[in-house]
Amino acid sequence: MKTVVTSYAKRLLLVTLAAGTLVLVLFFVLPGTWFTPSLPFLFIFYYACSLLSFMILCRSLQKKFNRFVSVFMLTTALKLFVFIAIMIIYAFINRKDAIPFLLNFFVLYLVYTVFEVTQIIGLTKSSASAGN
Repeated sequence: MKTVVTSYAKRLLLVTLAAGTLVLVLFFVLPGTWFTPSLPFLFIFYYACSLLSFMILCRSLQKKFNRFVSVFMLTTALKLFVFIAIMIIYAFINRKDAIPFLLNFFVLYLVYTVFEVTQIIGLTKSSASAGN
């Protein structure tokens, strides 16, 4: 499991660096009003959340597949509620920066969710072929 998580962390870092590079390029092309000052922290937040949820899912996959499905649904729902709470709280605290924050948060949510889902599908396929 450790090698799977380490491999995932490296790929996640590459996705984060690629997204960060793209944001840096877009920062010079688009008006500054499209970006929130908290964007660097959002990358760290998404990296940490993605890695933590993947570690939890890897641990649950080692037991039973039915347990994995339950844990997957639970972590997905929990992350969604936490993310919505963060967006609402930030929007109320920083009304001036709400639109750029919500836009940046949502775009990063899509990027990291697509990456997570593709990695988890690969993990479950390799686990199924290994006989787990």
